[in-house]
Amino acid sequence: MRFMANMWFTVLGPVRVWRSGVEVDLGAPQQRSVLALLLAKAGQPVGLAEIVDGLWGEDPPVSAVNAVHRSIGLLRRALEPGLTSRDPGRWLVRSGGGYRLDVDAGTVDLLTFRALLGQARTGGAVPLFEQALDLWQGPAAGTVPLEIRGRPEFAALDREYEAAARDAADAALAAGAPGAVLRAVELAADRAPLDEALQARVILLLAATGQQAAALHRFDKVRASLRDDLGIDPGAELAAARDRVLQPATERTATRPAPTERPVAQLPLDPSSFTGRRSELAAALSLLAGDASSSTVVICAISGMAGVGKTTLAVHWAHQVADRYPDGQLYLNLRGFSPAGQVMDPAEAAARLLESLGVQPHRIPAGLDARAGLLRSELAGRRMLVLLDNARDTAQVRPLLPGAGTCLVMVTSRDRLAGLIASDGATPITLGGFTPAEARQLLTRRLGTARIAADPDSVDEIINRCDGLPLALAIVAARAATHPHPPMRDLAAELRDESGRLDVLSTGDPDSDVRAVFSWSYHALTAAAARLFRLLGVHPGTDIPAAAAASLAGAGRVRPLLGELVRAGLVAEHTPGRFALHDLLRSYATELLHIVEPDADRSAAAARLRDHYLHTAHRAALLLAPGRDPVTLAAPEPGATPEPLADQVRALSWFTAEYRVLQALLARLAAAGSDLHTWQLAWTLDTFQRRQGHTHDQVADRRTALAAAKRLADPAVLADSHRDLGHALTGADRQEEARAHFTCALDGYEDLGDLVGQAHVERGIGYSYQCGGQHDKLLKHCLRAEELYRAAGNRLGLAKALNEIGFAHACLGEPQVGEAHCEQALRLFRALGDRHGEAACLDRLGAIRHGLHDHPQAARYYQQAVDLYVGVGDPGEEAASMIRLGDVHHGAGDTVAAGRVWRSALGILGRLGSSAQTELVRSKLDQLAGVSRGGGAASRVTPRTA
Repeated sequence: MRFMANMWFTVLGPVRVWRSGVEVDLGAPQQRSVLALLLAKAGQPVGLAEIVDGLWGEDPPVSAVNAVHRSIGLLRRALEPGLTSRDPGRWLVRSGGGYRLDVDAGTVDLLTFRALLGQARTGGAVPLFEQALDLWQGPAAGTVPLEIRGRPEFAALDREYEAAARDAADAALAAGAPGAVLRAVELAADRAPLDEALQARVILLLAATGQQAAALHRFDKVRASLRDDLGIDPGAELAAARDRVLQPATERTATRPAPTERPVAQLPLDPSSFTGRRSELAAALSLLAGDASSSTVVICAISGMAGVGKTTLAVHWAHQVADRYPDGQLYLNLRGFSPAGQVMDPAEAAARLLESLGVQPHRIPAGLDARAGLLRSELAGRRMLVLLDNARDTAQVRPLLPGAGTCLVMVTSRDRLAGLIASDGATPITLGGFTPAEARQLLTRRLGTARIAADPDSVDEIINRCDGLPLALAIVAARAATHPHPPMRDLAAELRDESGRLDVLSTGDPDSDVRAVFSWSYHALTAAAARLFRLLGVHPGTDIPAAAAASLAGAGRVRPLLGELVRAGLVAEHTPGRFALHDLLRSYATELLHIVEPDADRSAAAARLRDHYLHTAHRAALLLAPGRDPVTLAAPEPGATPEPLADQVRALSWFTAEYRVLQALLARLAAAGSDLHTWQLAWTLDTFQRRQGHTHDQVADRRTALAAAKRLADPAVLADSHRDLGHALTGADRQEEARAHFTCALDGYEDLGDLVGQAHVERGIGYSYQCGGQHDKLLKHCLRAEELYRAAGNRLGLAKALNEIGFAHACLGEPQVGEAHCEQALRLFRALGDRHGEAACLDRLGAIRHGLHDHPQAARYYQQAVDLYVGVGDPGEEAASMIRLGDVHHGAGDTVAAGRVWRSALGILGRLGSSAQTELVRSKLDQLAGVSRGGGAASRVTPRTA
């Protein structure tokens, strides 16, 4: 075992840790599983929700977050004996709303493996491949429970191992040292028995070391496994390896006689205006970094939506490397997505390639299998480049692949060609839109620097409206080039009109017209997938989860339809379960929606989508704030299936992912005059907005809700709306305006005889005074709130009032009285299971203990509050409690701990955009460094109300 540092972590096999050569006891399986999840991201933050999902999947227990915190604490103490709960620790640190294992290539086998592999691939050094593969001691995270071991992150590590073994085999064969890595590659192949590319390399290594019988035996064994487990025969690469073993030794190294005629050269013209794509081109060129004379077939699958520049990249790449393939370059448009809709049959494609290779028509057999076999024979031993453009799917391409020889095969398709990647070893390159810099470069090359520099704002708008699509940008550039006099702002204005944007990008040429190019993919869809694509024009966001798509379509099984749209290049699954449309494709879908779908069907789809989001948001809001009084919703429309969120973690994740969609939906409902739904949706957003610091949105949405409530003329709804707007304005530090709305709410609740509503308002008024430091008025209004809550029997409201009363007493010089009230509130919060209220109460108790110079207890209270705020997803309060925790450390003389905590808080505040508190923390850090920024003496950050 290699120990490269005082600490050594392993995940490439059993999850283990050594300290100074002695193995560390990691404790229960759950701790080992948490460590495995952190090791899989080696050095990167892992979110709390991600850890919960990794441990329990779709059904976490209510105590999941606390269990994770407990496991983290136990791991910290196992890694660093003597570490206290308030010490941040060296190895396991808080980061990005979760945790990070602070390791590098000298302390964890995974990063060491990647470093060795990077060096090996750059120089083709076989010994470095040997060292990298030697680090693997079994399947990744092999000692964690099977249900966790099956997580995608560990499967991805195993795939890295298999890819490394393939590369090691290629390097050893090219270097003439097959025996050096034979055993290591055999082990990798034994762990991936159905990886044909890896098995083929083992066969070649065995044959190269003189073990022909063992090589053929392995082929037979793999062939039997493929038939028994998958019901398929060996693919081209595996069959080619077998054929190579069967060749006489003299033929294995023989090269094909040089052709007497000039090599075929069918590549289209290299586009002179090729722009951008530096990273993609570098990735493509890296595939050929090895010895070009080695007997290897390299396959690259270039995929992306229509108009993204797949063919342009492939042709440019092909011209750059054509000299490496002296036996010729083949090009064939497979018409997978074409204006006429006539997809080329694979048998026809094979015949055309054979003709290009000089095979006489009378020698070309009739059947596809026979043609594919002859094509492999013709390509065997040749050094050729084959560009298969515009493929429909893997089935169309697979019969056209070489079986052996030094060939480069480029395939472009709107389909992701997953089968080609999984079974044939193709390397994927997925193209997205241009970056703004690349888009500007394209326009500059086409129109000249002077014209672009003359109106940069209009150019920026054009780039934004084209959303990085190279075809759209090229059309705009062509329009501008052929009409040089109108300024760029006129083009930008034409693109601004979303309903006519596709008209602007029309050329009349079906090969370059954006609408026409999109239509080729659309018309290839099944009827159900085409309907779903049209209905996506109803959705107001930039992406949509599968669950919302199901409600939109009113269909339970929508995944196959989304998969069809992905394969057609009309949507992209940018994260698992979430599907995005390019802006221009959204315009095309919206256009089709209004042309094809009847008004009644569009309205029904919009209603289903509305109810999906409204009901799911209502569920999520109550999970975030369990004590909140729910609103009454009508039953969802038939076909709408709201998401059954299980806990606070999933509620927070859902709100985070869908927030911008909810904002857009709220604006749409308000514009349509749907007052009740507008008010209800705004209600669902309130807690999330307050905790995440979306203060501006919160105020705007509460004003929208108040306007809707006035039109609804429901006294209770109107009172609630004034109160909620008052809270939002208080958070925005607009106290006078807030109190005006609180007064309106109080009048309304008094007329209704609603004691709880009155109590809520009294507490809100009190908090508005607290923000100005008027603690006597805070105490007065919270005492009134306490009286009302007791009369109404509302225990949660009572707990909140008691917490504020305690804080007010402490601020007014009565810390013991204040502490007693806060402790009473804490017991109530815990009995009611309100973790956010519990965190607020612990924060108050920390402030009281700090004021009494009890630094150890104050730090414990603040740390507990921070941990709870992480769990409930309130980064603003998390940062505020961390600032005060840093103050405690500083007051106790521990400037190192204070600086560490303040820097963590600064990172959170930076993400939230909290400029005032950011400046405060920076001044504290500067004071630690001996720099005076002014105003740094302030150390108190007033927490928000619970």
